[in-house]
Amino acid sequence: MDLPQLLLVGLVLALGVVGVLVPGVPGTWLVWAGLLWWALHERSSPAWTLLVSATALLLVVQVVKWLLPPRRLRGVGVTTRMAVYAGAGALVGFVVLPVVGAVPGFVGGVYLCERLRLGTSGEARASVRAVMRAVGTSVLVELFACLLVVAGWLGVVLAG
Repeated sequence: MDLPQLLLVGLVLALGVVGVLVPGVPGTWLVWAGLLWWALHERSSPAWTLLVSATALLLVVQVVKWLLPPRRLRGVGVTTRMAVYAGAGALVGFVVLPVVGAVPGFVGGVYLCERLRLGTSGEARASVRAVMRAVGTSVLVELFACLLVVAGWLGVVLAG
């Protein structure tokens, strides 16, 4: 696969990761579609192994999300701005501390957003707890899985 196509696959994967944070956008399926596109063009053993592994992981994530109790997002104050901060925090955490850093980065992004909005640390912590109870688990599970898939793709592309 040539460089322009790799960049397009990377863009689709990035849009999928961002799509996880935007309600109504099928982020997980964008990540999977980008990986499928890449594997169909790459046709190597590592590409197919990654595609099969990612497919299994993303299907398990869909089941886990379905089993988690749904909550009302607007009722606890979740905004687009908060989703951006949480996503950016997860991405920074994932880069700084690979794989496991996404979780504290996500929570840190929500805290930073609420601290800027509310002003005091105590109110921000209370708001973070409410947000994490309402959406954190579901979004975090999906975001973590998509970041793992993207990291796997980057690893295979850079190693090959």
